[in-house]
Amino acid sequence: MSIWEWIRIVAGGALLLCALVIFLIEVYGVYHFRYVLNRMHAAALGDTLGLGCSMAGLALLSGFRFATVKMFLIVLFVWITSPVSSHLLARLEAGTNEELGRHCEVYEKLEDLETELRTPKEEEG
Repeated sequence: MSIWEWIRIVAGGALLLCALVIFLIEVYGVYHFRYVLNRMHAAALGDTLGLGCSMAGLALLSGFRFATVKMFLIVLFVWITSPVSSHLLARLEAGTNEELGRHCEVYEKLEDLETELRTPKEEEG
């Protein structure tokens, strides 16, 4: 085996180990956080980054073949769809949760600002 093959094997293995660590941190974040938006954030970032590292590691280990092209297409698909779906679910949660202020101080301040902006308009009409 040449030195380039050893470098490829070591780099592929390192990327796979990095992906494993990212997935473990993601699982810990999903089970550790209490609020659904925090869980969703940990899951979306972990899936996107972990899958990218694992597919890159597998692509390095397998060499350039048709399967490598498929792996990169999978990564591209996940990089496009995972953040979009997480964003849509987060907007649904933020729009339908009546107790959102209990979980986040920013929304309490936003509600106070909205009430301040509404009061002058109600007095005029």
